[in-house]
Amino acid sequence: MAEYDVVVIGGGPGGYVCAIRCGQLGLRVACVEGRGALGGTCLNVGCIPSKALLHATEMVHEAQENFGKMGITARGVEVDVPKMLAYKDGVIKANTQGIEFLFKKNKVDYVKGWGQILSATEVKVGDQTLKTRNIVIATGSEPASLKGVEIDEERVVTSTGALELTRVPKKMVVIGAGVIGLELGSVWSRLGAEVTVIEFLDHVTPGQDGEVQKHLQRILKKQGLSFVLGAAVQGVEKLKSKLKVTYKLRKDDSEQTLDTDVVLLATGRRPYTSGLGLEAAGVETERGMVKTDAHWRTSVPGIRAIGDVIAGPMLAHKAEDEGMAVAEEIAGKHGHVNYGVIPSVIYTSPEVSAVGQTEESLKAEGRKYKVGKFPFMANGRAKANLATEGFVKLLADAETDRILGCHVIGPAAGDLIHEVCVAMEFGAAAQDLALTCHAHPTFSEAMREAALACGDGAIHA
Repeated sequence: MAEYDVVVIGGGPGGYVCAIRCGQLGLRVACVEGRGALGGTCLNVGCIPSKALLHATEMVHEAQENFGKMGITARGVEVDVPKMLAYKDGVIKANTQGIEFLFKKNKVDYVKGWGQILSATEVKVGDQTLKTRNIVIATGSEPASLKGVEIDEERVVTSTGALELTRVPKKMVVIGAGVIGLELGSVWSRLGAEVTVIEFLDHVTPGQDGEVQKHLQRILKKQGLSFVLGAAVQGVEKLKSKLKVTYKLRKDDSEQTLDTDVVLLATGRRPYTSGLGLEAAGVETERGMVKTDAHWRTSVPGIRAIGDVIAGPMLAHKAEDEGMAVAEEIAGKHGHVNYGVIPSVIYTSPEVSAVGQTEESLKAEGRKYKVGKFPFMANGRAKANLATEGFVKLLADAETDRILGCHVIGPAAGDLIHEVCVAMEFGAAAQDLALTCHAHPTFSEAMREAALACGDGAIHA
C-alpha cells in the first residue's frame, strides 16, 4: 500500500496545481486522474481547445473582413475544418504532456484511474489503495442537463461535442447565453453557421455589468448571431433530417419552434462527484456541492475540497488559487484567496473581462461610487488595429477613490484586466492608476484614461 502526505483526486487546473505546489513544499503527493490525460475539462474539452478554435476563426474573420482594409490581398482563403480540429488537438496534447513533465519535475506521482474515498486516510484507485494523511477533492464539474433535451454529442451537443463537429452546420441553436454558449456560438457563426441563441433571462452573460451585457449583444448581433431572450426551452425533438427546438416566451407563455441541424446545450455546469463515495465517507454536500469552511475543509477532518465542486465561480484560475492555498495550509503555512479579486473573461471578439463589483451590485448595497469610462474608439492603437468596438469602465468609491471594480469590452480585454486586479489587491485608488505611466501606443492606455475619467477627466475623450 503506497503512503502519501497528500492524495489529490482530480488532475484539472485546481488538482494539478495543488499537487505541484505540494511537491514544491516537500510533501509526498499523488494525483489521481481517470480521464487518461491531465488538465481536466479546461485543457482537454474546455478552455484551451475552445480558445484554439476562437483564435483560428478570428483569423478567418481578419482575412475575410479586415485584410482588404489594410491593403492586403489574400486570395482563396478557405477553411479546412478537419485540419483546424487537428490543430486544436495538437494544442491540447502539448499542454497535457507539459503537466506530466511538471509532475516528474516536482516528484508528483500520477495515478491513472478513478478515485474513491474509503476513509479520511484511504483512497481506492482500481485494485490499489493509497494511504494518505490528507485528501483534496478536485474533481471539477460537468455540463448541466436540461429536461426534454437528450444529449448525444453528435447533433445535440455540450461544449465537448461542439469542439468536435467535423463540418459546419447550416443552422445551430445555442441554449444559454452564458460564456460557453457565446464563445462556441461565435466559432461556428464565423465558419458560416446560422446561429440562434435562446436564453431564459432577458439579457446575455448573467452576472456581468448591465451596460456591458447590452453592448456585447449588439456587437454579436452585428456579427450575425440571433437572440431569443426571455424564453424557456421545452424540448428538442430529433427528426431524421433536422432537430425541432420548442420554447415558450416568458412574456406571454406562447409556444414557438425552431428547426436546426445542431443544438448546443450551454446552460451551465454542475459539480462532478459521481463515484467518489462522499456519502459513505461522511462528507457533507449541499445542492450537489461539497460543503467547506473558510479553509476549504470539509465535514471530515483531513479531507479538503477546491474548485468547481465547492461554492463560488466555476473558473479554472479560481480553482488554481484554491489549490495553491490548500497546499500551503497542509504544509503548515497560510493559504489565501482573495475572492473579491477574481477576474472573469469571455473570449468572444471583442473580449469581455471584469473584476470586482458592478454598478448593479454597488447600487444594491447603497454604496456611493463614481464611474470613469473611456471608449476604444478614442484609443490610437485600437484605431490602427481596426479594433475600436467597446470601452473600459472603472468603478471607484466616491469618497476614498479606492477602485471597486472594472469592466472591459474590447481588444485584449482578458489581458488588460490584470492591471486592475493588481491595483485592487494592493488597495489602490483610481488616481494611483491615473498617475502611472502607460506605454504609447497600447490598448492599456484606455485603462489609464478610464482612471483619469474618475477624476478631472480623460485626456483623449
